[in-house]
Amino acid sequence: MIEYRNNIFALHGDGFTCLLRVNRYGLLEQLHFGEPVSAEDADAFLLKQGLGWGTSVLLDDSDSESCPDTMALAWSGSGRGDYRQSPLETGNVTDFRYADHQILDGIVPMASPLPQAKGAAQSLVIRMTQPGAELYLHFSVFGGVLTRRTVLKNTGGSPITLHKIMSFLMDLPGDYKMTTFNGGWIAEMRKNTLPVRQSQVVNESVTGFSSHRHNPGFLLSELDATEDAGRVYGFNLIYSGNHYAAAQRSLQGLTRVMQGISPANFIALLQPGECFETPEAVMAFSDAGFGGLSSKMHRFVNECIVPKYWQYRPRPVLYNDWEGCMFDFDQQRLLGLAKDAKALGCELFVLDDGWFGNRNDDRAGLGDYAVNAKKLPHGLAGLAKKINDLGMEFGLWFEPESVNIDSDLYRAHPDWALTDEFEPLLSRHQLLLDLTKAEVRDYIVENVTATLDSANITYVKWDMNRHSIALGSKAHDYILGLYDVLRRIFEPRPHILLENCASGGNRFDLGVLCFGPQVWCSDDTDPIERLTIQENLSYLYPQSTFGAHVSASPHAQTLRTTPLCTRGNVSFFGCLGYELDLKHLLKLEKEEIIEQIAFYKQYRKVFQFGAFHRLKNGWQVSDGPIVLAGIFRKLLNAAPGYETLRVKGLEPNKRYCFCSHPQKLRIGQFGSLVKHVAPINLNPNGIVLRTADRLITLPDGYQECCVSGSALMAGIRLLPCFRGTGYDKNQRTLTDFGSELYIIEEESTCENA
Repeated sequence: MIEYRNNIFALHGDGFTCLLRVNRYGLLEQLHFGEPVSAEDADAFLLKQGLGWGTSVLLDDSDSESCPDTMALAWSGSGRGDYRQSPLETGNVTDFRYADHQILDGIVPMASPLPQAKGAAQSLVIRMTQPGAELYLHFSVFGGVLTRRTVLKNTGGSPITLHKIMSFLMDLPGDYKMTTFNGGWIAEMRKNTLPVRQSQVVNESVTGFSSHRHNPGFLLSELDATEDAGRVYGFNLIYSGNHYAAAQRSLQGLTRVMQGISPANFIALLQPGECFETPEAVMAFSDAGFGGLSSKMHRFVNECIVPKYWQYRPRPVLYNDWEGCMFDFDQQRLLGLAKDAKALGCELFVLDDGWFGNRNDDRAGLGDYAVNAKKLPHGLAGLAKKINDLGMEFGLWFEPESVNIDSDLYRAHPDWALTDEFEPLLSRHQLLLDLTKAEVRDYIVENVTATLDSANITYVKWDMNRHSIALGSKAHDYILGLYDVLRRIFEPRPHILLENCASGGNRFDLGVLCFGPQVWCSDDTDPIERLTIQENLSYLYPQSTFGAHVSASPHAQTLRTTPLCTRGNVSFFGCLGYELDLKHLLKLEKEEIIEQIAFYKQYRKVFQFGAFHRLKNGWQVSDGPIVLAGIFRKLLNAAPGYETLRVKGLEPNKRYCFCSHPQKLRIGQFGSLVKHVAPINLNPNGIVLRTADRLITLPDGYQECCVSGSALMAGIRLLPCFRGTGYDKNQRTLTDFGSELYIIEEESTCENA
């Protein structure tokens, strides 16, 4: 609900209130953003300046309360007494003052191809003016989340050169830490937390894309905030290009936070009558710690960002052929993999790179769409039909934004590639296509849609494998071009599951999630690395958006050997897939994967859409009477102590059935210990033990009980971990990189099952 009275705006959502005031000078003050309060209490949040602050500039020399530099503002100008960072730069003084406002049901649609959230309850549009320009500040309430964006209109007679415009500005009283998520290829989402002081803390991407270097989402938290308690703010941007966010504390204890398009190399020329609109920014507040903040962000993404068709629609278990055969395949080999994948329980077969043009490695073919007849003599339609006949759906990989110099497209249209006056710089032997050109966008749309309509294709992996160059001031227009392409291809085909990928998590953002419901988290599928990547993504994104695959071990990215059960357990907390050469699987590994997929399907709704919680040593998802908890280990010390599982969100007085999900141990993991229990002296590296390791498994420790919800939330003791010398059915024997899953169901649910 949005209300206005006596120059006070009160925007109320689920668990928050945003209070704004138009002061006597026409500036928009940020009185409060946090716990729900009444508009009648607005005076309690006013900042009194007293005698002022020394050399500060006053808007009225007779009023010591008129210093803009020490006000808590929701928008600020530059060159008129506020010396903190400005959200708007045109090369001239800016001084926008309140003119009028509108309170509307729903949301005001974007005028540009920028995506925006769906399903706002109400919106507030505040119009501010200065000579020659108007500024529109948009606020929209979505349940537990508030969004903001800015529109600048040139109402004068000469052009306005725009160098910087943020989606929002907000001044918050208090001391905070800023948490950002940084990294790089195969090392995405490393959490970094810094105190916000008088030097700016900045989170920025200048690669042309949202980037795995700096995810656009970030957090501000009070110093004592924990996972389950304390005041935390979350911010994100519905945008896939260069982004910028900054936080800075003033001497007076106001933390100014802003976010929008990166101003690096940004320039926009607004002719008289033209407008520029920013991407929509997302902000949420929780007084229940980081977990409470994540819950609000997850619900918002699931209900207001992902396409309506895919909201809470189960994602299929897929098999992707890439790590199984890369470019080396033909139809016979693909069908063999598909049959094996179907036998394991997979529901979707994805053909990755190499199906088109002269594409036998990554040096040629990008930009072309003719199917490689040597590999696929019956085309995509023939392959798709055969896979459909097996009872599986068929999906396809594309990389439409790039072009190889060795391609028919580049030979015909070298001017379509993004270049500058310097020697072209290649990455993975490719250039980007210039999506600011209408003819390039038309080419991509025509060829991708023709391919999709040529066969029964229900999934697309949209890849993009390099950073940009030569974009300069066209970086924003490139992203608008991308959104135009995605909208034209996928809005008429809502049933196609679009998974965005950009060398892994190089484009994990709310912008692309408006067109497809999930993103490939990282090219690193090592489950121990994924513990970091997926957990840190969970601060801002729900697990339903995570593409999570089981791959071979040792892992190609780390050479780390991990148990198959851990690879499965980590991938369960996302959209499960498999990506390895199935013909190399042992019989016992196939049996384990069959069990994994069957278990995942049984609890798919809970894993994909259940309420997600970060635990001290793992993760939890819950949906009504069902809770699934995963415990994950990295390195195990000798003689480990007792371990406790403490879950969240149960009914204290209800009874619950608790049990561990059965797992198997390979004989080989015991090494030379086997010879101490065998009737003969076995060579731990000999053929007998190697053969036994391929054929024989032992059950890992199994635990079950019926207890109250209060006991489970207080924490119950788990079976002991391996403590040396041997196997015991009442211990958890998986050691380094081991994991366990626990199933918790209300007693009545267990009885009904």
